This record gives sequence, structure tokens and C-alpha cells, in this order.
Amino acid sequence: MRLRVLSALALSVAVLATTSGFTWRPEPSWQLSETGSTARLRGLAPINDRVAWASGSGGTVLRTVDGGATWQQVGPDVEPTLQFRDIEAFDADHAVILSIGAGGESRIYRTSDGGQSWTETFRNDDERAFYDCMAFFDRRHGLALSDPVDGRFRILSTSDGGQSWAVLPSAGMPSALEGEFAFAASGTCLITADRGPDVAWFATGGGTEARVFRTDDRGRTWRVTDTPMPSGPSAGIYTLAFRDPRHGIALGGDYATPTSAPDGAAVSRDGGRSWTLAGRQPGEYRSGAAWVARAGGQTALTVGPTGSDISYDGGRNWRRFDTGSFDSVECVADGACWASGEQGRIAVLRRR
Repeated sequence: MRLRVLSALALSVAVLATTSGFTWRPEPSWQLSETGSTARLRGLAPINDRVAWASGSGGTVLRTVDGGATWQQVGPDVEPTLQFRDIEAFDADHAVILSIGAGGESRIYRTSDGGQSWTETFRNDDERAFYDCMAFFDRRHGLALSDPVDGRFRILSTSDGGQSWAVLPSAGMPSALEGEFAFAASGTCLITADRGPDVAWFATGGGTEARVFRTDDRGRTWRVTDTPMPSGPSAGIYTLAFRDPRHGIALGGDYATPTSAPDGAAVSRDGGRSWTLAGRQPGEYRSGAAWVARAGGQTALTVGPTGSDISYDGGRNWRRFDTGSFDSVECVADGACWASGEQGRIAVLRRR
């Protein structure tokens, strides 16, 4: 009799897991690392399970080469008001950082010696421009995104690893909506595609629609798609992640109401040409998202100031696994995942 009861219970659990949209798996957890920093770290660029970079407020740039056991302050000698909201790193020595803001506060610096020295390679001289995020296709080719100037989003391009930058012509950029802009929340409002050497996307909010723009020619021309996610003065899509040129996730909400985002997650299976709301939502504002490598291609993470969620079905359903505050999450090819956020918080994902 006891065996039958246990078998029935196991069957019930299996049915519940299936009907709720999930196959049950052990929950992951974040293991915090002591950074010695109190900066808000919105920029994050792990290389592998040993090497990672992070950047943020107060002109802060951190680097670890021992899996987070120790962190070094390696930022450039700049005004403490600069906020390095995005960092892109290629190895333990080479990295590019972006500070955000209007006019000359938008700058790009580059290092090739692990942060011992930095070179300023771009300073915005247009008071109308405000750069939010950047992304690289490879070690040489990259883009940076500014909010609209003269009614169109502005794209900055490099072909020498960030040593020099040029504004691309705006003729191939669709018109922006009234009030539309991108969110400099985690360095992932602009992303490039794995296994798609010329493909990139950026996401927006602020206007009447939350939209996703896509390029197939490294930023020269773009097309745009409306999404069903809410948009408003402080609402929209805060982060994108694509695991290949077709399969993507978009997450966001409204940072002014972080505990309520009923339609803050959507998925695309056609490269961003159309979007469908997730079934089981995180339900709260999320600013960072990433696909987990070496996990069957369907596992994704999202983070925000109220917690972290995981999806095992390509972003269609999400489940909370942590309530700590993070702004950014990134995963790398060896399967390692890192998160960063306020008060110098950096963590590595542990899977039980």
C-alpha cells in the first residue's frame, strides 16, 4: 500500500511539473563574491569561470583572474561622476568600457594590459546624444547605441577593437517614436548574435510601444518590430538575449514600480520579427538576461533588483530562485554564469 501511495505521489508531482510548464530540476543558487566595492555594477563581462570584468558607478572597473576569490580596482583615472554602465572584454588583458550620459559624459575607454593603463578612444561632442550600451561582433567589430538625435537612434561603429569610432549614417535607421529611448540598465539594450556574424538587435521603451530593432549588416540598415510588452516614460524592454540568430528573449518592466511587471517578458523564434508574451512571467521588473551555455539550449536567466528567475523552456515560463538584488547577468561558453549589481554585489551561479 505504501509503495502505491508513493508511486501515486510521484506521478502527481510529475503531472504538476508538466502542466505548470516546467520539467522539475534542482534549483540553482548564487554564490556571492567579496569585491571590496560599494559601486553599483551594471556593466559585466565574464570571460570564463576564472576571469571576469565588471564596471559601474564612481568610475569603477573591477577585474578577477581567480574566479572571484579576489578583485582588483583597475579603472581609469577619471571623474568619480562617470558611470561605466557597459563593459565588453575579450580576455584578461583587453577590455572596452562605456560611460553613459549627455554630451561629453558619454565616453569610451580601452585597455590592452588588464587595466594598468587606459586610452580614451571616443568622447561624445553632441549634447543631443546620450550613449546607452555597446556590443561587439568579434574582437574588432563593434557598435554603440545612442538615444535618438534628429528623430533617429544613432549608431557608433568600430572596426579596430574600439581604438577608433565613427558615427554611421542614419539613412538606414527607422524613425523613433515620440519619447522613445533605450535603457542603460545592464549593457544589454544592444546585443549581437552568436553564430550570426553581422546580426545585432537593440530594444527600446519610453514611447507608445516597446520595440526591437534588428540589423543584418552590422548597423548600416535596421528594421523595427513592435512587441506586446508595455511601454511608458520609464517602462519598456530593458534587456535582450539571443542564443542564435532566431531565438531570443526580451525582459523589462518599469524600474519605477519594480515589484509589478505583469507582461515584462516575451520570446521570439524568428529573429525578433515577432514577439509573444511569456506564459508564466517573472512578474517583476528585470534588467538583465542571458542564455546558459551547455544546458541544452533552452535554459535562460533573468535578474533585477527584486530577484532572479530561471526558464528551462526557452523563456516561455519563468520561476524565481533567488530574491537578492542584481542588475546584470552574463553567461559564457564554458557554462559559467555571473551576476552583478548594487553595493558591489557580484556572484557566480552554482548548480546543485
